[in-house]
Amino acid sequence: MQVFWFIPTHGDSRYLGTSKGARELSHDYLKQVAVAADTLGYEGVLIPTGRSCEDPWVVAASLIPVTQRLKFLVAVRPGLHQPSLAARMASTFDRLSGGRLLINLVTGGDKNELEGDGVFLDHATRYAQSAEFIRIWREILQRSHTGGSFDYDGEHLQVKGAKLLFPPLQKPYPPVYFGGSSSAAHDLAAEQVEVYLTWGEPPAEVAKKLADVRERAARQGRTVRFGIRLHVIVRETDDSAWQAAEDLIRHVDDHTVVQAQAAFARMDSEGQRRMAALHAQGVKRSRADLEISPNLWAGVGLVRGGAGTALVGDPQTVADRMQEYADLGIDTFVLSGYPHLEEAYRFAELVFPLLPLPLQQKLTGGSSLGPFGETVANLYSPQAAQS
Repeated sequence: MQVFWFIPTHGDSRYLGTSKGARELSHDYLKQVAVAADTLGYEGVLIPTGRSCEDPWVVAASLIPVTQRLKFLVAVRPGLHQPSLAARMASTFDRLSGGRLLINLVTGGDKNELEGDGVFLDHATRYAQSAEFIRIWREILQRSHTGGSFDYDGEHLQVKGAKLLFPPLQKPYPPVYFGGSSSAAHDLAAEQVEVYLTWGEPPAEVAKKLADVRERAARQGRTVRFGIRLHVIVRETDDSAWQAAEDLIRHVDDHTVVQAQAAFARMDSEGQRRMAALHAQGVKRSRADLEISPNLWAGVGLVRGGAGTALVGDPQTVADRMQEYADLGIDTFVLSGYPHLEEAYRFAELVFPLLPLPLQQKLTGGSSLGPFGETVANLYSPQAAQS
């Protein structure tokens, strides 16, 4: 099991859908979140992409020198990047970071955003282009270790004599992550990527998606790892966690929800359609309506695109729900919570000790410096007092 955190380059706040409790999106704040994730033992961080976000490659590069072990899951965008340039960027980042790059292949699902970026392809064509893109990208990086070049003449992309002089540290290339819910997305995942990511749907639905990708990969003689993207709202008690969930959306008004849902409805993303269907377009907002599966809450998706669900509960409950997904074959959990700095600490302090022992040792690097907590009366640590 791997646990990742999230760098909120599109903004952060105590409340969704309002400016109340909002944080200034400065490099200092992003650095605080990254250093916290690195120090606490998260395996890596996802850096989002899109016109509502700061550029992920610039942000990730700026965080290399302030972190030590943290890996960076950074997006490449077919249609915005050319595969040869993306391969060069990946190799450079991997070398400068000491092998800490992970690649997030993002096809995109917002027609307006894509057209603003100069991409005018329909859904099926975007996936066909993405398949060619990542095929070229992988070959260039793989051949860089032996000095080889690569020619490719596809329907959407062509390269001649593509070559990379400085190979990445990771062999044959940094692992590729990818998410999508359509049949075309599942085909691409089965053929080309190392890790298939799903958004946080109820376990039964996630199981169906994983089984489909697993079967398609097997037909090509491949195996694929699986990950899940979720928000988390964990507190010491179940009641306080649910109160925090309600607080997160208590300033959201109906007009904001309607506008957000209308924007999401214009997208041609199957994953976004599935997210919107989980909360009935925001018509009702009670816990009974938004808790779509035990402790899985769809309130975030009222106004946030992409991942719209959160695991809500006390530490043991959240750990148990994570294990339910792990039992389906999920080994990577990409998590986030509001505000991201405090929730990174809260989740690590409350849930890490309840995760499988090998993961606990991995998260702490196999050792703990201590002492933990304030020394009592200048005499002994709280740990000693409890033993």
